[in-house]
Amino acid sequence: MTSPQRGATTPRGGTWPFTGRADELELVRRSVAAGRPGLVVTGPAGRGKTRLVTEAVAGTDHVRAAGTPETRHLPFAAFAHLLPEGVTLPRAVHLLSGVRLLLVDDAHLLDDSSAALVHQLAVHGRTRLLVVVTDTAAAPEAVARLWTGELLPRLGLGPLPREETADLLTVAVGTAPEPLTADRLHRLCRGDLRLLRELLGALREQGPFGTVQDTGEWSWRGPLPVTATLRERTAPVLDRVPPGQRETLERLAFAEPLAPALDDLDLDVLERLETAGLVQVDDEHGTVRLAHPLHGPVLRATAGRLRARRLTRAPGGCGRALEAETAALVRRAERADVRDTAAPVGEWLVAEGARVPARDAAVRARLARLRGRLREAAAWAREGLRTAPGDPACRTELALARAQSGEAVTDAGAAVWSAAARGDLAAALAAVGDDAYDAVRLGAPGPAAGRLTGVFAAHADALARRDGAALDRAAGELERRGFLLFAAEARAQAARAHRDPGAARTARTRAVALARRCQGARTPALSGLVLGELTARQRQIVTLAAAGLSNRQIAERLTLSVRTVGNHLYSAYARLGGGDRGTLPRLVEPSRARTAA
Repeated sequence: MTSPQRGATTPRGGTWPFTGRADELELVRRSVAAGRPGLVVTGPAGRGKTRLVTEAVAGTDHVRAAGTPETRHLPFAAFAHLLPEGVTLPRAVHLLSGVRLLLVDDAHLLDDSSAALVHQLAVHGRTRLLVVVTDTAAAPEAVARLWTGELLPRLGLGPLPREETADLLTVAVGTAPEPLTADRLHRLCRGDLRLLRELLGALREQGPFGTVQDTGEWSWRGPLPVTATLRERTAPVLDRVPPGQRETLERLAFAEPLAPALDDLDLDVLERLETAGLVQVDDEHGTVRLAHPLHGPVLRATAGRLRARRLTRAPGGCGRALEAETAALVRRAERADVRDTAAPVGEWLVAEGARVPARDAAVRARLARLRGRLREAAAWAREGLRTAPGDPACRTELALARAQSGEAVTDAGAAVWSAAARGDLAAALAAVGDDAYDAVRLGAPGPAAGRLTGVFAAHADALARRDGAALDRAAGELERRGFLLFAAEARAQAARAHRDPGAARTARTRAVALARRCQGARTPALSGLVLGELTARQRQIVTLAAAGLSNRQIAERLTLSVRTVGNHLYSAYARLGGGDRGTLPRLVEPSRARTAA
């Protein structure tokens, strides 16, 4: 299913591509607009704080200053390029009060005088401030008072979401990663973009990526390359562990992907490791595992060749654990609760390049599809077909994932959604069989009457009554249970059912946010939904682009410059969650695209 990909490249230094963070970027830009005091952006190292604010102020008239570890003892060191030598604090405030926008990077490293200057500028309010702080480090009190004293609002930058990590990898490599690879890198890096860059560079040095033949996506299988940089990054934590505790960590590392029972290990040692944040205990199952996914590979790489050879687990030794994990996933689906749950055995087998039994792959594909992760569902189905090419369950899951992404497929198991993809809702409804909820998702609750229970019945009843508030409540419960695509569809239906324009806009906005997390889902309920997030001009340009017109043809038709068309499309991609022109047909109603053409 995969072959080496020789054309893919990753950045070697230079500027790491900026993608994702559209909402945060817009918030930062608004915070430094006229009449706004500014913003403090906080978060751990590696979250992309500096890259975000740099993108936000690009093209604006601003002044930049930054703290450094080497100059924390020098008064006004961060502003030495802006202030005369020997300046006093009042004089410094006066000189910088005429600056319209001041960006202060690494403010946690400011010397006390520079920190006091930033605080006073915020108090006076004549200079808009954009302040970046790493919140895992101790910041000067004057800097911390910027937000604790409510002088400036604060934006805490969270980890880059799974979907935006995949977008960033696409831009960095030039080709989309297959979902299981993107998920693996997302788990390993935990939102640390610097680490993501390092790992991607190490993988590139290791050799060409694989290519998924059916999709052209790049893939990574095999062990993690433990580079010198990676060892250096984990050394401050692992090298402080006493020998007796490190032995326990190594035992846990070589046990992966399984989690040993608590009774098999020294409980006193485990308590110390848990206090240090190095292990996680699962009270429900009485097991323990390493807390950070990078520690296992590093510990295995540094354990010595003979010890590693003796302790390394073979993929074939995970059969029973895989069966138990699959059974637990089946039970979650039966309980109508498909929220994310740890499934390390199946993930480990895929990462190692081992074959996953078709039955286990089909269950994971179904869970991913129910969660709205259609590309991930297709990837798991392909893993099962790699083991058993004719497996009917995997073939059906692959067809369902593709059909709900807007592709017309021929598999009988996906007849409903294949017809929906063609725009033939009558045929789709006629094909609804035992799964009555399909009719609800298609907008026709009648066939589901009396055939559903729980939240699915509540969704059907709210749709039958055209009750926008009830549809919103059903959507909230579906989202809580992990059914993101179903929740997005229910929100979209609520947007059409609400009589109050404000409630309709809120439902639409929430529907769009959920749909962006569903990996290109395109079902009747979502058709054209995202266009409501664009300006009138952006909608006009996007529909023309989706119909196949080039930027120049659009420019000629609308009497615009080619550059203006390109700028509008770039902004639209950011709002739609698409990466390029190829994603547009899935986001625009076919009838609208044909009309625009």
